[in-house]
Amino acid sequence: MSMFDRILIANRGEIACRVARTARRMGVATVAVYSDADRDALHVESCDEAVRIGPPPPRESYLNGEAIIAAALAARAKAIHPGYGFLSENGAFAAACAHAGIVFIGPPPAAIAAMGSKSEAKTIMSRAGVAVVPGYLGEDQDPARLAREAAAIGWPVLIKATAGGGGKGMKVAASAGEFAQALASAKREASASFGDDRVLLERYLSSPRHIEIQVFADAQGNAVYLFERDCSVQRRHQKVIEEAPAPGLDPARRRSMGEAAVAAAKAIGYVGAGTVEFIAEQDGTFYFMEMNTRLQVEHPVTEMITGLDLVEWQLRVAAGERLPRRQDELAHHGHAIEARIYAEDPERGFLPSIGRVAHWRMPAGSSRVRVDTGFRAGDTVTPFYDPMLAKVIAWGEDRDRARQRLLAALDGCEVVGVATNTGFLERVIGHAAFASARLDTGLIDAHRDALLPPPAPASPQVLIAAAVGEFVRIRNEIRGTPRVAPAEPAGTDRWSPWNTVDAWWNASAMHHLAFRFADALGVHECRIRPRGDGCAAIEVDAAPAADVRFEERAGRLRIDVAGDAFDATVVADGEVRAVHAKGARTRLRNVDPLAQAGIVEEHGGRLTAPMAGTVVAVLVKPGDAVAKGAPLIVLEAMKMEHTIAAPAVGRVVAVHFGVGDRVGDGASLVELDGEPPAAPQAGTGR
Repeated sequence: MSMFDRILIANRGEIACRVARTARRMGVATVAVYSDADRDALHVESCDEAVRIGPPPPRESYLNGEAIIAAALAARAKAIHPGYGFLSENGAFAAACAHAGIVFIGPPPAAIAAMGSKSEAKTIMSRAGVAVVPGYLGEDQDPARLAREAAAIGWPVLIKATAGGGGKGMKVAASAGEFAQALASAKREASASFGDDRVLLERYLSSPRHIEIQVFADAQGNAVYLFERDCSVQRRHQKVIEEAPAPGLDPARRRSMGEAAVAAAKAIGYVGAGTVEFIAEQDGTFYFMEMNTRLQVEHPVTEMITGLDLVEWQLRVAAGERLPRRQDELAHHGHAIEARIYAEDPERGFLPSIGRVAHWRMPAGSSRVRVDTGFRAGDTVTPFYDPMLAKVIAWGEDRDRARQRLLAALDGCEVVGVATNTGFLERVIGHAAFASARLDTGLIDAHRDALLPPPAPASPQVLIAAAVGEFVRIRNEIRGTPRVAPAEPAGTDRWSPWNTVDAWWNASAMHHLAFRFADALGVHECRIRPRGDGCAAIEVDAAPAADVRFEERAGRLRIDVAGDAFDATVVADGEVRAVHAKGARTRLRNVDPLAQAGIVEEHGGRLTAPMAGTVVAVLVKPGDAVAKGAPLIVLEAMKMEHTIAAPAVGRVVAVHFGVGDRVGDGASLVELDGEPPAAPQAGTGR
């Protein structure tokens, strides 16, 4: 088979952009699909053509296999690349592609069926003599049967969707009392994400490492492994940071795990890219966990240490070519680490953040730093899809140099308009446990206090940067206004300062501008007294004035405070002032006394939605008495569930929404007869 001349990418976001880049380099045209929410998305612009496939909900668009195949046929695409997530591990969709005469760029339907189901994959591997984590893999999904099996396994138990991945449909039940609620939540997430609510049960290992092997196979029966990745740093069972190779893995164990992964691929007639995942105890003992029959989100770290393009390999293998290299021709060099930037707010329990991206800046790409993204300034983060904004990947000659390079790259990431986890990622990568490679899946929980510190007041440097930014913004707005001059009487100097409107005023050394900025802990006052272009004296909270010099460079500020020079970015987004300076990302609110006049704070027993989403469960009714922390209502947003809990003891007065209702950010959900705090208590996702 010759290389395809046109492929359709049945996905969105950064993976669609990634596939489009490789296809263009290979001379292959690409067709994007999009929902109404993605009409103006970057992946649409990145492809040669684009086809609408439906409304925003995934079931009506990116999970609509019939619409995607119809789009491919209409566009005369010879093949479909599924990316990851959505239909990438759907055997029925792969079979439908074949029936329509379209090549599915992935494994055969039978291989997807064998390994795409986590329970069937474990059965196959167990029969082949590969150790698997003890658990329940049966077809009987009756909740009572599952509860009995969980008790037999022993608490805590991990409930895991048999289809898909990415932490969706995965919950831990620490006791019998938690099991029913965790099971219901896992099934809802699995159904919403993969169209399949079946689950399996596993013994929950408390401090293991998550190590996976990248495999590749062709239609001629050849298969290789492209080394391993360590994906142990996770939150809610979702990978946060990945790296390759796995720290401390000796060559003998690397070879044994790689050969086991290749054997698994050959046993099911696998073709294409796949990942065999293992859970490993700290003593090196490892168990087969699952096989993801697709390209993984973290594939860039493998590409960085091997110098290979795995998407190119996918296209070549799908076109019938042999693998580009044999096992003895593969080698890895250096170390690579990837961090995932999500639209979520760590200070609010990692709640998803939606809204318009007002400002976007990422580090420049190079042979050592790579950014994969499907976003740019002006785009909107919606509640319909996974909240990942970008992946930042850094390579180094060794692990520590890769780590330091990644920290520097993350410092260059600026996103305003939605909350992000970038600061959290920097704290994880900079933490001693990560730096010394003391890795396990509980790293984040074990160091939660250090990684999620309480809010701290804005530093004087940050406040000075905010004041300078506000001054420069006002000055630029004034300078951008056409100069105002009256009709010219004879002898009048039209450029006299008295006949212009700009940032100059008489006796400016005797005047000052006052700004008030609120952070999480209070309000700060900054007084700036201009002393000529680029010079000022600035007081912060009545402290002695500091001599400050500043200049604007390509949208950034260079600020020198009494000899301490640093770069800063200050972005105005409504009343928010986002300041990136001195290694800190600080969100301030510009306090306008006139705008705040007359506003009365509202009290009462109303609990409001912390984000837009869909109600998937209502757990109380009017008249119910509730304890502090009791779950009241469950929202689904960005394919994850979030529980709204009672902030205090009380009684339910009213419930304003039912299952299936869409709610907006700030909508009143439940009324209690107590007086809850201003912010509702949101769970960390059940």
